[in-house]
Amino acid sequence: MTRSVTNVAASDGKKAERRLGLLLIAPAAILMLAVTAYPICYAVWLSLQKYSFASPQDRKFVWFDNYITVLTDRYWWSALVVTLVITVISVVIELVLGLTLALVMHRTIFGKGIVRTAVLIPYGIVTVAASYSWYYAWTPGTGYLANLLPSGSAPLTQQIPSLAVVILAEVWKTTPFMALLLLAGLALVPDDLLKAAQVDGANGWRRLIRVTIPIMKPAILVALLFRTLDAFRIFDNIYVLTGGSNNTGSVSILGYDNLFKAFNVGLGSAISVLIFLCVAVIAFIFIKGFGASAPTADDEGARR
Repeated sequence: MTRSVTNVAASDGKKAERRLGLLLIAPAAILMLAVTAYPICYAVWLSLQKYSFASPQDRKFVWFDNYITVLTDRYWWSALVVTLVITVISVVIELVLGLTLALVMHRTIFGKGIVRTAVLIPYGIVTVAASYSWYYAWTPGTGYLANLLPSGSAPLTQQIPSLAVVILAEVWKTTPFMALLLLAGLALVPDDLLKAAQVDGANGWRRLIRVTIPIMKPAILVALLFRTLDAFRIFDNIYVLTGGSNNTGSVSILGYDNLFKAFNVGLGSAISVLIFLCVAVIAFIFIKGFGASAPTADDEGARR
């Protein structure tokens, strides 16, 4: 009888906590819906029309014809492959380098503030400004990096070298962001647990793999989610470094070209909606797939 009363009280407490949580996030949720819902709905509405600034008088509803045109066009799939290649490679490299930098910053005894400030400097630079610095560095004849290559080399005029430069620029710019998120995750690792593992004979590598990383898993998942979504929407670096030429354009570049260069509002809006759906799918996979295995407060309570 006592256990039943306790369970009912606990259930009521959880319901009250949920209601309080919903009440607290309601203002922010309403504001986000007001700011984002209208542009998204308007983009969907435009994507169902044949609408071009070059001939606005021919505007009419074509329903899903724009989506069929985009999805049956090789340029979309080529841009999607380029986007996925840049996203996967850059995020993996950033995870490794970011974790390394986070470990260094976490273990630094002297000058922690100076080290962290120095590491975060690249992330504080405006992306377009950083992109132009990379562009001039790889320009033959004037670039200090291009001058290190054999005579006649022009990496920004070929697909693979261009993508390598774009990935390098992405990694240089956003690795500090990854390191910052992972550094916060390192604060969750108890020193007593690491010392106990050391006493048990675990070397540094085994402590990292068996103790540190499993405890950091929620922070790692958040860092991967943020960076994957951000990398998938890459625009600035490609626009400045290559302009999307030589098959280096991303899906964002493709949408920009259709909307602002070809003035095709219908196709450009359809591409933007498809990008939104891709981002939503990526977020869903991370949250439902990887996030399901992350430890939660309920798990901690069950273990107690």
